[in-house]
Amino acid sequence: MLEAVVLAGGFGTRLRAVVPDLPKPMAPVAGRPFLEILLSMLAQKGVQRAVLSLGHQADLIVRHFGGRYAGIELVSEIETEPLGTGGALRAALSRCKGDAALVVNGDTFLDLELDALAARWQQRHVPLIVGRAVDDTARFGRLDVSGHVLLGFAARGAGGPGVINMGHYVLPTALFEGQAGLPKSFSFEADFLAPRARELGFEVFVTEGLFIDIGVPEDYARAQHELAPWA
Repeated sequence: MLEAVVLAGGFGTRLRAVVPDLPKPMAPVAGRPFLEILLSMLAQKGVQRAVLSLGHQADLIVRHFGGRYAGIELVSEIETEPLGTGGALRAALSRCKGDAALVVNGDTFLDLELDALAARWQQRHVPLIVGRAVDDTARFGRLDVSGHVLLGFAARGAGGPGVINMGHYVLPTALFEGQAGLPKSFSFEADFLAPRARELGFEVFVTEGLFIDIGVPEDYARAQHELAPWA
């Protein structure tokens, strides 16, 4: 998987008490802006081109990285008004060159088994959602899975063991083509994925890699030492 979309346009509301003056992807982790760590990790896994989906304080990110970082060609897709995750993703995928892209969040670190994920795409050519098996899904919401097939999403609060959504995907770059009726701004998960998961043939890839969401203050503190080897 040689191309990625990094969703990095959020306001970082939960993290603002800790990092008040920077966009969330630029929050310092182990002495480096988090987005540097994320892009370096993607480069190590073979990503050669990335579309940065930017919004809040986009100019700061563009000035910092320019058009290339860690060997990755960077393309900035900047929203001039809030588009939600769906609208932002639709615009970013239109800037991709290949037939599929790895989609990641600019505030989360996942040591993803990218070779295996890319191999699944090559074998199946169906959209993939990255999940993780946990002992209790109550906090996160559960994926309804049959074998590798995504059937839908259970409501938050359903406890017990199960598979949760990690917010990472492999998506065909033409995913939104022919999808009529979508507004300019919408949620990818709630407005697009949930009602269409079975229709679009999504499958689930279960990861076991280290995962940290720096947008949560307690996990941001944990990231300072757990991501130090990557910094």
